[in-house]
Amino acid sequence: MAVADPIARLVKELAKLPGIGEKTAQRLAFHILKAGPGYAGELAGAIAGVVRDVRLCSECQTLTDKDPCAVCADPRRDSRIICVVEGVPDLLAVERTHEFRGRYHVLHGALSPLDGIGPSELKIRELLLRLEREPAEEIVVATNPDVEGEATALYLTKLLKPLGVKVTRIAQGIPMGGDLEYADQVTLARALAGRREL
Repeated sequence: MAVADPIARLVKELAKLPGIGEKTAQRLAFHILKAGPGYAGELAGAIAGVVRDVRLCSECQTLTDKDPCAVCADPRRDSRIICVVEGVPDLLAVERTHEFRGRYHVLHGALSPLDGIGPSELKIRELLLRLEREPAEEIVVATNPDVEGEATALYLTKLLKPLGVKVTRIAQGIPMGGDLEYADQVTLARALAGRREL
């Protein structure tokens, strides 16, 4: 039995979301139908609102509905330290630690030549312009510990070091609760290289 065209269309659109396959999209579509028109309207309104109201912060390039964003507008944040992240979810992850009191810069990706993502596709130029306007003392590179993240970190380091700014990289190593015997060689090597005195 085929589903009605509007349901099939909804399933097709939901399946385009990252991490959502056809079966999950179908479950979501039927959930929306079951929840009723009020929920469907609220969901549609929320989606339309995000598209209409969210833009990039002119300072840090995060997604925001106010410019500058809440972090950039907060006078309690240390503008001398900028944490560079690949994406907004990474910024949120760092914020959840409540350990970083500086500001951020979101690149919106990482260098990946095989995927056609070079420096001009990232918000690197905006970072350099920002540093011209408001010099920083330290740039904390918090890109992912994968090939693309490492390439991006290296590229940023080569760009930023000549500007006289201190460039640091977030520590990498064994996660809390992890067993050394199960750690891969690269992770263990980085953990050893990044050891600190107790």
